[in-house]
Amino acid sequence: MKKLLTATAAIALSAGTAFADGHAKEVKLGVLFGFTGPIESLAPTMAAGAELAMAEVTESGKLLDAAKVTPLRAETGCIDNGLATANAEKLIADGANGIVGGDCSGVTGAILQNVAIPNGMVMISPSASSPGLTAMEDNGLFFRTTPSDARQGEIMASILADRDVDSIAITYTNNDYGKGLADSIQAAFEAGGGDVTIVTSHEDGKGDYSAEVAALASAGGDILVVAGYLDQGGLGIIQSALDTGAFDTFGLPDGMIGDSLPTNIGSDLNGSFGQIAGSDSEGAEIFAEMANEAGFDGTSAYSPESYDAAALFLLAMQASGSVDPKDYVSKITEVANAPGEKINPGELGKALEILANGGEIDYEGATGVNLIGPGESAGSYREIEVQDGKNTTVKFR
Repeated sequence: MKKLLTATAAIALSAGTAFADGHAKEVKLGVLFGFTGPIESLAPTMAAGAELAMAEVTESGKLLDAAKVTPLRAETGCIDNGLATANAEKLIADGANGIVGGDCSGVTGAILQNVAIPNGMVMISPSASSPGLTAMEDNGLFFRTTPSDARQGEIMASILADRDVDSIAITYTNNDYGKGLADSIQAAFEAGGGDVTIVTSHEDGKGDYSAEVAALASAGGDILVVAGYLDQGGLGIIQSALDTGAFDTFGLPDGMIGDSLPTNIGSDLNGSFGQIAGSDSEGAEIFAEMANEAGFDGTSAYSPESYDAAALFLLAMQASGSVDPKDYVSKITEVANAPGEKINPGELGKALEILANGGEIDYEGATGVNLIGPGESAGSYREIEVQDGKNTTVKFR
């Protein structure tokens, strides 16, 4: 594995010969995540993943005319469409050549419809998983490195069946992500013979969830599946359910997987379980090591997918010889899929060189990237169980 870019190396590079002739370009990639709001504990490592790919490419000096890649961080709030679209517009005004994001599904759809399509801007989301995004008219501008929740519902139903869960109650955050995921889980669980006792929504940002939990408790179920966000409503629902004794075990879909939830709940969360997109590929292991060297957790939710999203942008630009979205957009699926030489994390410089010489690559990346249908990840999942106060991977599916 190539040695990770260090701060010293980055400084030396920016002052070195790659930029001395004055002809080098600057590529700007927006990093449009919810650094505040319901997933604020996840956003920093997601951004770190994307920016690790950018630093690796800059260090290689092999992108186009030795281009430097500059990240432009911007805020979605996860669930604030107005904020997200305003900041997406600002990214374009600031010269972004592509947008890694959005993060949450509702804001991602709003950015796509109101900003990306009118401006011909390409978006690659590492985490927006709503099935509704599959059918959304996107003019071929939208891709994602996380699988659709249509697949996640099937995975969760399989996990529930394997754990001999016969009945579930479902609560979901009241937005496109929550509703789509809840519908997918319900359909898959019932198709397998399971009983869904109730499906009800909750709002984020409330101080008291006792009424919602009372309704869920009245309906009953072996466990409560919480299709919400770990830093807001989902956390509040679980804490209220534990306080009242309504439920003691919880099903945790992807928006609930992160270190902050077991930290905030404590040992009472032990035994709860769920899933999040993830791979046991060689690339996943390499990325985790690279991230550790860079000082962040590469197994954190959607950090590997963020690395892959940024990498796909830069590889597609190289393949097209252009940073213009209308030129490189057709190359994204091409560099992501076979045929070609397989590329893992840490090998972006090698990939850029192959492309510059007219060769082909099959970008595997940190998540075993394979884009299907309208630019979506085929995807695999990590089954998570909370053990001794930590999210522990127990299986890959």
